[in-house]
Amino acid sequence: MDLNTITAVSHPQTRSELPVWTPGDAWLAGGTWLFSEPQAHLTRLIDLTDLKWPALVATDSHLSIAATCTISQLDALACPPDWLAAPLISRCCRAFLASFKIWKTATVGGNLCMSLPAGPMISLTSALEGVCTIWKADGGEQRVPVAEFVTGNQRNRLSPGDLLRQIDIPLQALKRRCAFRQISLAPVGRSAALLIGSLDSKGTLKLTVTASTIRPIQISFAKQPDADALRAAVVEEITDDLYHTDIHGKPLWRKHMTLRLAEEIRAELLGTTPP
Repeated sequence: MDLNTITAVSHPQTRSELPVWTPGDAWLAGGTWLFSEPQAHLTRLIDLTDLKWPALVATDSHLSIAATCTISQLDALACPPDWLAAPLISRCCRAFLASFKIWKTATVGGNLCMSLPAGPMISLTSALEGVCTIWKADGGEQRVPVAEFVTGNQRNRLSPGDLLRQIDIPLQALKRRCAFRQISLAPVGRSAALLIGSLDSKGTLKLTVTASTIRPIQISFAKQPDADALRAAVVEEITDDLYHTDIHGKPLWRKHMTLRLAEEIRAELLGTTPP
């Protein structure tokens, strides 16, 4: 869609060249949502592509994902054999249910910043203990766990002029056994519940609930839970007001599916048979 209120497009190449943020500004990365509907309140786009951030950088301690990394770039990442959680990357990328054109344009950072409950990059990076680096509008920097970055349906920790720079995934999280469950009302519908469980070397089970809730919810179990303990923890931690509601699923159904999928994950990771 043409944005006919835009009067200027800025192309900074370094952080120091980022223009002073003013009302009517918008960051432009992939732009798949930005150009999908009228944006009458906008007058200037600040194009991030000329910053040329490396899409993916693996170090001895973490995997760094640039906010401008596209879904296709992330999906194409060749992972070492000891990254047991690597299949989550492909499964979360495919939870977009998007065309190849969207895959080559939409960005990981854009998905986080939209902060929709069904954002699969939110699911992936929060489950893998990702930490956001935010360039503050005042020139400072802030690091926030992804699970705390998203605060509600289309709400997050960004203030006007703040810019999400990258998400860092610790390698230890990528080396854990994981289990993935996702469900939609329709075969190609938006996720109504997307749960990821992980099991570390100490036997600690961590459950990350997204899509069914308005923000990511994480529950850790230092002691391996049985089915009753898992259900009790989910019911206690996820109160009814945290379940999302829209045409893709009502809260009561989302709650039911969350409990069901959580038990399937527990059974898979702990090697038990669900009731």
